[in-house]
Amino acid sequence: MPTVTVTTTTTPAPEQADGGPCDRGDLVVNMSAAKNVYAGAERPEFRVTVVSTGEGSCAFDTGALDVRVTSGADRVWSSTKCRRGDAPKATLRRGIPYVDDVVWDRRRDCKGAVRARPGTYVATLKGVKAKKLVFSLR
Repeated sequence: MPTVTVTTTTTPAPEQADGGPCDRGDLVVNMSAAKNVYAGAERPEFRVTVVSTGEGSCAFDTGALDVRVTSGADRVWSSTKCRRGDAPKATLRRGIPYVDDVVWDRRRDCKGAVRARPGTYVATLKGVKAKKLVFSLR
């Protein structure tokens, strides 16, 4: 009589945020841009990456990432102020980056029809120690 062998395969459950909210001291945040001069109708795009160095996983509020564009003392635009809808929550695991591409439509404020004039601008991440980006609109 033949023998029957049964093999059981299990799929691990998705990892849950076991550490609660992320500890700011465990986060490495960076902002970069592919270019620093934008001509014509080109829209400046900033890549924000967040990596946790903490043990386990943690819950991260992506709404805390606020890219601000300024010209001198003038705040021209804020990604948080101009966001549509709620910012998503993300579960960060050690060493695996969360990436967000933020695009500025070159408008002053959110609903304004006034476009930013050619000149030099600075993009920063509010409340986070990350390198500021100096760029030009032409």
